[in-house]
Amino acid sequence: MRKSLPTLSFELPRRRMIENQLIPAGIQNQHVLDAMYHIHRHLFVDQALIARAYQDSALPIGAKQTISQPFMVARMTELLNLQGHERVLEIGTGCGYQTAVLSCLCQHVYSIERIEVLHQKAQQNLLKSNIHNVTLKCADGRLGWAEHAPFDAIIVTAGGFASDIWMQQLSKGGVLLMPEGEEGKHCLVRREKKSMGIEETYFNHCSFVPLLEGEQYG
Repeated sequence: MRKSLPTLSFELPRRRMIENQLIPAGIQNQHVLDAMYHIHRHLFVDQALIARAYQDSALPIGAKQTISQPFMVARMTELLNLQGHERVLEIGTGCGYQTAVLSCLCQHVYSIERIEVLHQKAQQNLLKSNIHNVTLKCADGRLGWAEHAPFDAIIVTAGGFASDIWMQQLSKGGVLLMPEGEEGKHCLVRREKKSMGIEETYFNHCSFVPLLEGEQYG
């Protein structure tokens, strides 16, 4: 019987991901780079794709969804500019990888996934990664999570347009970050909620799976 590779065998690919992909692509925040190294991406991909875990590409995770490429995870995390005390709402848990990276940089992550099978997969992935400062639920992310609002930051991991509810659940000075657009043509948009209104800043062009309403069970 072949034995599975020990976790340490992926140390070199993780270092190469940092040194050969993320830093050359412009990721500068050392705390983000440390989080990307600390979280083992191979624990969040399917066994059949484990050899590709540290390539800078999105990979399928089932239910027609993907785990985002490492650069995009790092870039979105960097744009939140987390200081460690924040309560973050994530719309679209997926397999839990972005959730795990965020958990290294803030006080607590509240994450919503509309697809039950992915919600369950994320729970398992985060448990085996020994991450505990997260709270997950299966629900329609467009409705936010009023029970735990307001949030210091909201990150959306599917492409579409912002829900007014998210801005209502954002604290003053809080940030909403999402890939905005349609038909796979998106642009990262950061909205900061200020006393005099909303300040918008536009960043990278990108392509994400679509933001959908409702819940999917079974």
